[in-house]
Amino acid sequence: MFEILKKKELNPTVTLMEIKAPLVANKAKAGQFIILRVDEDGERIPLTVSATDKKTGGVSIIFQVVGGTTMALNAKNEGEFISDFVGPLGKATEIEGKKKVCIVGGGVGCAIALPVARAFKENGAEVTSIIGFRNKDLLILEDEFKEVSDKFIVMTDDGSYARQGNVTIPLKEMLEAGEKFDEVITIGPLIMMKFVVLTCKPFGTPVTVSMNPIMVDGTGMCGGCRLTLNKDGERVTKFACVDGPDFNGYEIDFDEAMSRGRTYLDFEAKAREKNCNLMKKGE
Repeated sequence: MFEILKKKELNPTVTLMEIKAPLVANKAKAGQFIILRVDEDGERIPLTVSATDKKTGGVSIIFQVVGGTTMALNAKNEGEFISDFVGPLGKATEIEGKKKVCIVGGGVGCAIALPVARAFKENGAEVTSIIGFRNKDLLILEDEFKEVSDKFIVMTDDGSYARQGNVTIPLKEMLEAGEKFDEVITIGPLIMMKFVVLTCKPFGTPVTVSMNPIMVDGTGMCGGCRLTLNKDGERVTKFACVDGPDFNGYEIDFDEAMSRGRTYLDFEAKAREKNCNLMKKGE
């Protein structure tokens, strides 16, 4: 059992939790993730490690309350326990050898982008961060990004905070102005990452994307997180849990990934409704 050391609401749909897991805290690096179960009969879900504290053994995770499992997790409070917390899994983001990078995060994907930005900054790189949200109410981690960024831009779709528009607008402006990045790292909704890649392509800027498809065991055995890559004219299957989650953005078949991501929408809706009913009964 793993104790919840801290719980904080970041916005109406996004929660930060710090879980006591010393073994994970000692080994986890930026870009890696864990798989947890709220209880013994629960679903396994992957969540990226947002931060670690080796002194307390705490591992911070940030999640959006969208389905049955995240609703059950969000119902837990500080001092309570969850059943399983396994990791670190996946390959860490490659930090070495890059002196100037641009981190582009969207929505709750910013929770994954933040430790990556922090790792680059700690390694001496110049970091530009662009984060985007639908509106001001959904904004998270602004102060934390400011701390680790040499240049920082916030975008909102509706213009309710900072600059109106999507994250590709300032990225394209910088590239057109002659800005050179060793790498652009983008993390967020698939459609956003697809257009970040398309924005960078005319300039030949390397782009890394962090993929978070459906995942069950985290060891490559279930095949649920498979992705199709176009490598040297051939279509190749990779698994996000063991080969990623970071991939060359130019190789990802985003249309297929988006189609597969919609496969379980009906199932997720039923699980969410079931949990809502259970919680109402418990009140």
